[in-house]
Amino acid sequence: MNRHGWWRDAVIYQVYVRSFLDSTGDGIGDLAGVRAGLPYLKKLGVDGIWLSPFYPSPQHDHGYDVADYCDVDPVFGDLEEFDRLVAAAHRLGIKVLLDIVPNHCSSEHPWFREAVAAGPGSTARARFHFADGRGPDGSEPPNNWHAMFGGPAWTRITEPDGRPGQWYLHMFTPEQPDWNWRNPEIAAEFDRILRFWLDRGVDGFRVDVAAGLYKHPELPDADDPEADARARDSVNPLAWNQPEVHDVWRHWRSVCEEYTARDGRERLLVGEVSVPSAREHAKYVRPDELHQAFFFDLLSAPWDADAFRKVISEAMKDIAGTGSTVTWVLNNHDQVRAVTRYGEPATEGSGLGAARARAAALLMLALPGAAYIYQGEELGLPEVVDLPDDVLTDPIFHRTGSRARIRDGCRVPLPWSGQASPFGFTTGEQSAKPWLPQPDYFAEYVTERALADTRSFWHLYRDGLQLRSSLPQLGEGTLRWLDTPPDVLAFARDDLVCAVHFGTAPTPAPVSGVPLLTSGPCPPGVLAGSTAAWWVVDETPEP
Repeated sequence: MNRHGWWRDAVIYQVYVRSFLDSTGDGIGDLAGVRAGLPYLKKLGVDGIWLSPFYPSPQHDHGYDVADYCDVDPVFGDLEEFDRLVAAAHRLGIKVLLDIVPNHCSSEHPWFREAVAAGPGSTARARFHFADGRGPDGSEPPNNWHAMFGGPAWTRITEPDGRPGQWYLHMFTPEQPDWNWRNPEIAAEFDRILRFWLDRGVDGFRVDVAAGLYKHPELPDADDPEADARARDSVNPLAWNQPEVHDVWRHWRSVCEEYTARDGRERLLVGEVSVPSAREHAKYVRPDELHQAFFFDLLSAPWDADAFRKVISEAMKDIAGTGSTVTWVLNNHDQVRAVTRYGEPATEGSGLGAARARAAALLMLALPGAAYIYQGEELGLPEVVDLPDDVLTDPIFHRTGSRARIRDGCRVPLPWSGQASPFGFTTGEQSAKPWLPQPDYFAEYVTERALADTRSFWHLYRDGLQLRSSLPQLGEGTLRWLDTPPDVLAFARDDLVCAVHFGTAPTPAPVSGVPLLTSGPCPPGVLAGSTAAWWVVDETPEP
């Protein structure tokens, strides 16, 4: 595996801290729990971890509403525990990435409180997007934009003298006011924040909403104001993907390279970039901007050989062509888990969804570039689809009243051991219930059972990661598409072939003379059933 530019073909494990492992018994995961789980992750074979936000926050959007960017919320620990976690991870050879949220903060952030108190026209309000309302009494929002999580993107405040006042912009929830990046104070503040964590030894940052930050300077009405809410994605071209955002990433890249020059340790910037095409995506990973950006098109592709080939080809052409590497992902904390997604409309945990998720995992690990694994993916966890309304915490549900695409179901705490909840997730003499209830069927997915069963998802991932590290054909590089029968997708990495069967026939035909049911040196590739993926050595000559 290429170690020059460790991030280029790294496999990073996303830790959703509040659902990983609870060390205090309060029912919420914490940094000490992450530290306790590091040997498990080392055994799995990942190169690094990405920690979801653990900063002080009122938790209106589970930490993505940040009240203080340079501290740890007491629910998760403190800075001393964070330092112990980083040191322990580094001793095991595991990199540590933090989730940074530069598009918006919490309405309880000191600067936002100052802005509300300061009044119209103040320098404090200039750090955010405050504007007068429309209409004779200012009772209508400044424009027609809608927030991604539902409802208007503007909220009116009460001025210090008690009168109805200005409006402020929030592209997510009212508790998450957007920063005004046209104000140089914001860039300077985030420069300070980056350096605070880099000085504590972190290896880089996952950048939330990396296509955001800048809005159209005139904040005009949108042609389709509900596009973001309807798609629940960054669609409004006036609010996202403004050209000035690239200057931010050039500066952040220079900060990372400054630290790398000091000690030779490369720091990574990986962005959450939602843009219309792979070509637009590629602009964010040019040599002087973000090192990588998540390529979500593979995650959202339907289970179809042609669809997978199309998105992979586009990524290799447009993104890898910048000199970066593609950053593949099949799951994360915002998406329905692959086992359920691929099995729809079947019920959770269906054999079909599980077989497809196993095949997709092997496909992803065989692709050139980097890969990110979301916690529980390696256990084959399904989405929890039947959480009662009264336990749901996702602001999307509370703002829209709809359960469609809510995110609680993929955030249920991990099952570690035992036959009943809390399945080893929370410990202590007076352990509280997990912050989201775990279903009884999680007993089938506990890690202790997965580690003992060589046929489990966990062993598929572990073996795939070991082979990815040891086989020179994998990691960074290129691929060559092979001619295949219908419903089969196959590509070569030098003399190694990855073949995925998308159809329903029990036995696919050979690809380029390679017998697809022969595992060769790659035992994790042999799966039962008609939906499967294989890694095999192709002994046929180059065409």
